[in-house]
Amino acid sequence: MSVPLLKIGAVLSTMAMVTNWMSQTLPSLVGLNGTGPRAGPSERITLFQSPEEGWQLYTSAQAPDGKCICTAVIPAQSTCSRDLRSRQLRELMEKVQNISQSMEVLELRTYRDLQYVRNTETLMRGLDSRLKGASDGQRSLNTRSFQELQERMAELQPLSPVLEQYRSDTRTVGQLKAAVRSLSVGLAAIQEELGAYDHAELQQRVLGLEAQLRACVQRLGCGKLTGVSNPITVRAMGSRFGSWMTDTMTPSTDSRVWYMDGYYKGRRVLEFRSLGDFARGQHFVQHLLPQPWSGTGHVVFNGSLFYNRHQSNAVVKYHFGSRAVLVQRSLPGAGYNNTFPYSWGGFSDLDLMVDEGGLWAVHTSTRDAGNLVVSRLDPETLAVLRSWDTGYPKRSAGEAFMICGVLYVTSSHLAGAKVSFAYATAAARYEYTDVPLQNRYAHLSMLDYNPRDRALYGWNNGHQVLYNVTLFHVVGGGGGGGGAVDSFADASAGGL
Repeated sequence: MSVPLLKIGAVLSTMAMVTNWMSQTLPSLVGLNGTGPRAGPSERITLFQSPEEGWQLYTSAQAPDGKCICTAVIPAQSTCSRDLRSRQLRELMEKVQNISQSMEVLELRTYRDLQYVRNTETLMRGLDSRLKGASDGQRSLNTRSFQELQERMAELQPLSPVLEQYRSDTRTVGQLKAAVRSLSVGLAAIQEELGAYDHAELQQRVLGLEAQLRACVQRLGCGKLTGVSNPITVRAMGSRFGSWMTDTMTPSTDSRVWYMDGYYKGRRVLEFRSLGDFARGQHFVQHLLPQPWSGTGHVVFNGSLFYNRHQSNAVVKYHFGSRAVLVQRSLPGAGYNNTFPYSWGGFSDLDLMVDEGGLWAVHTSTRDAGNLVVSRLDPETLAVLRSWDTGYPKRSAGEAFMICGVLYVTSSHLAGAKVSFAYATAAARYEYTDVPLQNRYAHLSMLDYNPRDRALYGWNNGHQVLYNVTLFHVVGGGGGGGGAVDSFADASAGGL
């Protein structure tokens, strides 16, 4: 008799525990807890808090197809304010599911115990009937046996009200099971609604971030150079010195590749339809320049080739479409004819380049004491708009390239070279850097940055190579522009 009573007590204890747990947990989850903050009638629940944000963006061009990879590092404080509530909802649903399973087991046990108690009740009634018959007849039982039956019956008498309570509790367990099932359905609906609401907010957040990235895509190249990848060899073709390039105009759908072998008195330019055709050496046409070139510092911008005319300090603009020279102009005082070349020589006195800000010329003169001079050129007239003396000896530079108004200089053209110097034109000041540059084939005679691809094009001892560049930029959460990584890069961005 003690076992069923203990089980009845366990059932009642479990029901009390479930009721208490639900009364404490559900109000705090759905916001009915009077002790917590409550939203007013016009207050909008916000999924995302709006702390000061600093989105860290890394951009790296992926060669050979030139696609740009942007990685956004979200600040730690930018979290979803309802992530905790969503997690609590999931935990609650798991608990409800566990309780439902436990109640299934409890129902089976209750049914089994109820059958046992019912059988006991039947035996008790049979015993009571027999006892009444024996009491009337006084023949089949002796006095001692009769007293024993009366004592046992007296022990079984408390079972009757317990059985009635047990039947009521069984009905309550069934009702509680139905309530839990209904609660599970309601919670599932709440989870679906909350999930859809979170998704909508997240989608708006993502769209805002995408708009922010699009707004600053032209400024991403203004980030500080933090790394140069290992070179990707596109092709091995030509002599030890030369240059190759794609159009630096942004945006542009022009996928042509131009190839210029040699650094002295060259006139032949090969034009390939695409990078794939260039890598396979197929589908190309030839342009024969009316005037030869010197050096390897050529650049293609908006369908025109800009190059240094042989034995002069003149810049020539040759249009591929019309196959004609549109304009040519001398750089006043600029050295030429191997007077102030890079460390590798090769008539590299004048180096033309394009970045996000436009057309540049890197040169020097006796007046500038042989230091690297950066001049901003008008791409239509080739007039010098402004010049900066960097203070860096040109003959000590291996190669140089521009990224958004910053001139980066390599320490050598040989193995062991690194990007060791940077000059920001907007701030008119410099800093020393330490960015490794792998010189796989031991001799760099051309290194130019393409703002459309955000990659470095190099000619490395007869090998045409590409380098991915990693640029670091912090974009403020308030808008599309944002600030730069530091004051040096910020000054460079401001120069555009």
